[in-house]
Amino acid sequence: MSVAVTYGDPRDAGAIRLLQGSHDLMTSLFPVGECHFLSIDALCGEDIRFFVAKDGNETLGCAALAIRDGYGEVKSMFVDPAARGRSVGAALLTQVEDEARGLGLPVLNLETGTLLHAAHRLYERGGFTRCGPFGDYDDGEFSIFMTKAL
Repeated sequence: MSVAVTYGDPRDAGAIRLLQGSHDLMTSLFPVGECHFLSIDALCGEDIRFFVAKDGNETLGCAALAIRDGYGEVKSMFVDPAARGRSVGAALLTQVEDEARGLGLPVLNLETGTLLHAAHRLYERGGFTRCGPFGDYDDGEFSIFMTKAL
């Protein structure tokens, strides 16, 4: 089985399934006001590059690059629980980084939840280090912020 990461449409059925799974997980773990995911409509914005990881026709994961003033932000990273352990997250993260580099962005930032330990490990393996809040984020008790110079 091989995984291919390509541009995707957040309104595609496979992407919607994953995004809804991500949103459900976040709202089950954290207070609603502490969930910083983007809506499907927001993921269709011109400042977003949305990617899907597929094995054939099966959508296994998704991730987005939000283009911000002076940096990129990793958003909506989620891998189907049944596909975890297949390096899908790493492939998506690599694609987001490559896109950010291609756009000339000097740094990638991200916010993730304190309880998402597998995500922390993925980002650390990818070269991200912890940092303080960025952009419009507050230093909330449920958030971890990470950065990586490109």
